[in-house]
Amino acid sequence: MKYLSVLLAALVCGPALADRQSFPPVDQAGRDPALVAFRDDLLAKITARDTEAVVASACPDIYLSHGGDGGPEELRENLTVDPEKLSEELRDQADEMRESYWVALQDTLSQPGYFDDQGEFWMPHQWQISLPASLDPFTAYFITGEKVTLRREPSRGGAILGLISHEVVFVPDYQDGAEYQSVRLTDGTVGHMHSDFLWSMVGHRAALVKSNDGNWQLCTFVSGD
Repeated sequence: MKYLSVLLAALVCGPALADRQSFPPVDQAGRDPALVAFRDDLLAKITARDTEAVVASACPDIYLSHGGDGGPEELRENLTVDPEKLSEELRDQADEMRESYWVALQDTLSQPGYFDDQGEFWMPHQWQISLPASLDPFTAYFITGEKVTLRREPSRGGAILGLISHEVVFVPDYQDGAEYQSVRLTDGTVGHMHSDFLWSMVGHRAALVKSNDGNWQLCTFVSGD
């Protein structure tokens, strides 16, 4: 489960906003060589799109959605996406949905991670940032890069307002498919940033958990609040 590691004092009442904070990624996986080996092996299976090998790496009760049944069979269904199980209007999107799931799983497991107080290993590392209850988490995004350009206009030629590294920013109206998003820093600065560097704070995250017999398993892959 997510645990309190860092509190982002993002918004306060009145005109003043909090000071900006940077959360540079630190991957704690190296504390356990067996974990590193398991994650590397799992990523290789994902790269190969080996459905059964990935399913075999999962917990018997892997958590995959808020409200779903979970378990290896749901994981297999997500990795394969049978068009016949989709509504008629979505069947022609089955290939895209399947590949999107694989890519999201690969991207998430490739992120730096951290151990929580129960010994579970969570990715990405920014999932440990605790947002204030007053903030809509669906508007919060983490800047995944170092010295990412904040521009005045939503284009590569826009005037540069600053170079931003590993901060939480707010995107009140995220536009799917748009190259640039309108963002607001925690100090109130407004600008535009390339979508490739923005990871939703309620986006995909994954947890690897060691079983009672000492083997690491994929036990959570989920998105949402």
